[in-house]
Amino acid sequence: MTSTEAMTGTAAMTGTAAMTGTAAMTGTAAMPTGSPGQEYEDALAGKFKGKKVSVFGPFTGQDEVKFNATIKDFKDKTGIDLVYEGTKEFESAINVRAESGNPPDIVDFPQPGFMATFAKAGKIMDASKMVSPEWLKANYNQSFIDILTVDGKSGKILGGIWERINGKSLVWYPKKAFDAAGYKIPQTWDEMLALSDQIVKDGDTPWCIGIESGAATGWAATDWMEDIMLRTTSLDNYDKWTKGTLPFTDPVVKNAATVMQKIWFNDKYVYGGTKAIATTNFGDAGKPMFDKGGPKCWLMKQGNFITSFFPQDAKSGVDYDFFYLPPIDPQYGKPFEFAGDLMAAFTDRPEVRAVMQFFTKGEHLKGWLASGGAIAPQKDADPAWYGSDVERKVDSFVKGATSLRFDGSDLMPGPVGAGTFWKAMSDWVSGAADLDKALVEAQSGWANVK
Repeated sequence: MTSTEAMTGTAAMTGTAAMTGTAAMTGTAAMPTGSPGQEYEDALAGKFKGKKVSVFGPFTGQDEVKFNATIKDFKDKTGIDLVYEGTKEFESAINVRAESGNPPDIVDFPQPGFMATFAKAGKIMDASKMVSPEWLKANYNQSFIDILTVDGKSGKILGGIWERINGKSLVWYPKKAFDAAGYKIPQTWDEMLALSDQIVKDGDTPWCIGIESGAATGWAATDWMEDIMLRTTSLDNYDKWTKGTLPFTDPVVKNAATVMQKIWFNDKYVYGGTKAIATTNFGDAGKPMFDKGGPKCWLMKQGNFITSFFPQDAKSGVDYDFFYLPPIDPQYGKPFEFAGDLMAAFTDRPEVRAVMQFFTKGEHLKGWLASGGAIAPQKDADPAWYGSDVERKVDSFVKGATSLRFDGSDLMPGPVGAGTFWKAMSDWVSGAADLDKALVEAQSGWANVK
């Protein structure tokens, strides 16, 4: 689930080493140097002045304002007439334009699975032929490239490039009270469970959990499952699961649910008890952390957008902080789950290549990072550009991750990811279905996928 959709709750959802608990996740490699391609250099030399490139995407309002701000400097320097058009009817609109033979030059996709349908139909250009492969390898974690390597009409292609992302593998806590209690940031899953037990022993409830989100109820539970899958099995299995070749009923998936169950189904662990999870709104779940009489719950797993739901006077690094959701099995390293936006080209002209190459440079996001609301997937983005300590710290987790994967339910087709998966998790947590029945229910959605 994207952060924008999470904020509405009506659609399918998306530091530095000195900071406590982040040292193991920070990226320390030198920033890459080089060029994303000759067309980018030609553009800066003014060779495409007056040429028009269209970009089409789902974001309107403030996101559209921020995006236009990110491209202004490039437009001024190159003379390329780079025009963005946003619509809230994105999916239907891009389908119509692609089928009519009048596609935009570049499309901003919030979901790689949706992009893949156009790639398979042969409508998307191979980004590895538009941007220097050496630059892509130098400036992106390999996982970012792997995720966008999809089936084209005649074989595998790189369906696009990541432009901006947001983080999910995060656990929030009330820092002032946490430090005063003498608690330590857990580095492993077992340490996190031990911390939970200590909080219970101290007479409090460790976890703040809620999944109510109107018609989208259940997405917060799928995020937990996805993060645990990444920590208990291989990336190959995660990819097979999101593509439907590893069923929900497989022991690998059931194992992830069992790990999750040890937290969610322990009434001593969850504020209000397990049965309160399904009726507690995801945005309200963390409010007891800020109770004036002291935290009523201490830990909350959620994406970096959740700070918008915290009290307005709560200060990052003082009243609250967060840590990386710890690994479970060391053989799977330190994975990180994210949502975000990718750029895919529907046409191939020199000026279009120049713009695609421009999007692979972290510098184009400098203004957006300063104003907030985005994390740069590009390694050459300077952490100093972030206007928020929260997002700077998320950036360190992204750069320090051993692997990354996109939100699993958003990779699945709608009837599954935003359908039976959401509902099955809700039924399981509410008690309407036991685990085995819930996994069968989640799997049933694949029968409706063509």
